[in-house]
Amino acid sequence: MSTAPSMPATTRGAWPLLNVVALVACLAANGAAVALPLFGRNTAAISDSFDVTFKPAGYVFSIWSVIYIGLIAFAVYQALPAQRTSARLAAIDRPFALSCIANGLWLVLWHALWFSATIIVMLVLLGSLITIYVRLDAGRDGASRLERWCVDVPFSVYLGWITVATIANATIVVSWAGWRGGPFDGADWTILLMAVGGAIASRLAATRRDAAYGLVLAWAFWGIAVQQGGSGTIARWAQVAAVYAAGLAVLAIARSMRSGGPRPTSVTGAS
Repeated sequence: MSTAPSMPATTRGAWPLLNVVALVACLAANGAAVALPLFGRNTAAISDSFDVTFKPAGYVFSIWSVIYIGLIAFAVYQALPAQRTSARLAAIDRPFALSCIANGLWLVLWHALWFSATIIVMLVLLGSLITIYVRLDAGRDGASRLERWCVDVPFSVYLGWITVATIANATIVVSWAGWRGGPFDGADWTILLMAVGGAIASRLAATRRDAAYGLVLAWAFWGIAVQQGGSGTIARWAQVAAVYAAGLAVLAIARSMRSGGPRPTSVTGAS
């Protein structure tokens, strides 16, 4: 089995500690949003005040627990003495800290009802996660099983959910701004956006054997069907999209098992 070229060792300096601090601050902001809550407003209640169709059922947002468990695992792993000279982790130190800042700031802006600013910060969060994904070359051969579970998988799940969250955030912002979809209605836009998500999942399943991303989309799309009551045009298309994304994930797992692990790739390129 071929292996990826080894990356030169580098000194990460204070970044392992800074990453832990950034994640703790992010988790504190999320805790405050629930416990206080921020500005006396509930996160989900704000979302529910908008009549948009691209919105999963409430239970779907429990995926944040999975995301934060994964990020905690990453924070612990990247702080281990053995990882202090990892060039692979050094490449994502700055975008990870930025993602934590953007996550916490988004919550503050959302609860403050500064909706136009939330989409900007959400795009920063999405961009930082894409940067992490590309720099990790997620799914690369040569990473240990522990590293794949503590680094690659958490960020695949996180990126998958933020892909969905960015679309949902955008639909809410344009609704708040008074735009009603132009020549298309809400159902048309929802179906189109799910198709875009499915196309991305297809690409990642084919080139990276990334099952986690597809599973997240399947979870979100099925949640949209549930939110729509399980019937109607949007619900039916959401169910189709969910089954399609789940099927891609199963195929990615099967391909990975047949080949004995993630696909071999270059270190720097994302295909």
